[in-house]
Order: sequence, then C-alpha cells, then structure tokens
Amino acid sequence: MVTTIQVREETMEQLKQLRTHMKAKSYDEVVQNLVRHQNIESMYGFLGKKSRAWILKDLRDKHDRF
Repeated sequence: MVTTIQVREETMEQLKQLRTHMKAKSYDEVVQNLVRHQNIESMYGFLGKKSRAWILKDLRDKHDRF
C-alpha cells in the first residue's frame, strides 16, 4: 500500500540530503533506515519545556484534511 504523508519544507530538505548521503533509492528507504536505527531509550524530556499549544500546533481536525 502506498500513502502520502505531510511534512514541513525543512523536513523534506533534510530527507533529500539524507537520501543523497545514504545513496538510497527512495524516501521510503531513508525513513525505514532511520526507524530501524533509532535509539530505543526513554523519550522522557524529549520535548523539553514546550507548551501544550506548541506541541499540538500542527495537528489538524478532519475538516482540515484535503
């Protein structure tokens, strides 16, 4: 199954750079590689002291979807 995801422009640029660096055939290969090699330690404190509004700012409701 193929799907589309929405990312910010900065994220897309980073994915492009990683794809070139990894010599990957696709963005899916880049994401799979990142997921496979992620650090599985605790994520406690990952967001620092961000406010709830900042954390939720990019979430959208069903009526916002295309």
